[in-house]
Amino acid sequence: MGFQYIQEIPSADSIREALPLTENLKQVKQARDKEIRDALDRTNDKFLLIIGPCSAHHEDAVCEYISRLAKLQEQVVDKIVIIPRIYTNKPRTTGEGYKGMVHQPDPQKEPNIAEGIKAIRQMHLRALRESHLSSADEMLYPNNTPYLEDLLSYVAIGARSVENQQHRLTASGMDIPIGMKNPTSGDTEVMINSIYAAQRSHVFVYTHWEVRTSGNPYAHAILRGAVDFYGHSIPNYHYDNLMRVAETYIERGLVNPAIIIDTNHANSDKHYDEQPRIGMEVMQSRKHSPLLKDMVRGLMVESYLVGGAQKVYENVYGKSITDPCLGWEATEVFVKQLADSL
Repeated sequence: MGFQYIQEIPSADSIREALPLTENLKQVKQARDKEIRDALDRTNDKFLLIIGPCSAHHEDAVCEYISRLAKLQEQVVDKIVIIPRIYTNKPRTTGEGYKGMVHQPDPQKEPNIAEGIKAIRQMHLRALRESHLSSADEMLYPNNTPYLEDLLSYVAIGARSVENQQHRLTASGMDIPIGMKNPTSGDTEVMINSIYAAQRSHVFVYTHWEVRTSGNPYAHAILRGAVDFYGHSIPNYHYDNLMRVAETYIERGLVNPAIIIDTNHANSDKHYDEQPRIGMEVMQSRKHSPLLKDMVRGLMVESYLVGGAQKVYENVYGKSITDPCLGWEATEVFVKQLADSL
């Protein structure tokens, strides 16, 4: 019964000192941050594409994938801002299964969170250094934010965390865009309330300090579909769904209203190869409605080097060990198709 204290976790300061961000890469990230914020506040008309593996479990494969994204970014630079997904924390519905590199730097070995924190910072750093694309991660543990906050250009708060007070308040103090997913129930009011909370100033306890935040004007919505009482997926990327959320945004008076569509999860019923079709339907909805053209600002796509998913022990290089992902060839075709539709 009770807790077994295994080891003390290194401080964020010590990890950042051991694995520092160089001045050159700081400037790269600052430029990227501005480009992404400009897309959300309509200073530019670029479309956001948050794309990458469901979970980042192998540094070499992740960095190879992101280097390929960097070459693809050059081809669509006038229309799309590509933000690589490097998701190192994985929420589990039942609490069982692989919880991400932060827990297990080697998914076939026992958990080691102290080493995991070093491993995820190293991977984010390497990806930025090799590709000059700063990345996205999911906020699963708000108090872990200082370990990566100088490296990330985008953060998502997942369906199981979006109603949590600490996630909302932490988001209010970050200076990068934060995407709030609708909960698995599909209740978009919960998502809108999270955006409202994150856009406002708060005083609360954060990493042993009483802090005051400024509010984050770039908190926005991510629609990921829902699951009903019987476990059936209910998509929410269709035209009527988008219009309903857009109109709610206007009613609530939120700043920089923006909607990102997650093309996988319950929207695809985890049929990963449906993601391009879903994405193109969203683009048609944007063309049909000036309101949606303004408010739908991007897509979130699960993609990796090899399509599908595998068991941890199979060891296929560049293939997801969590949710199935779109393979590279299909990804390349889709991104170019997406750019042509803008």
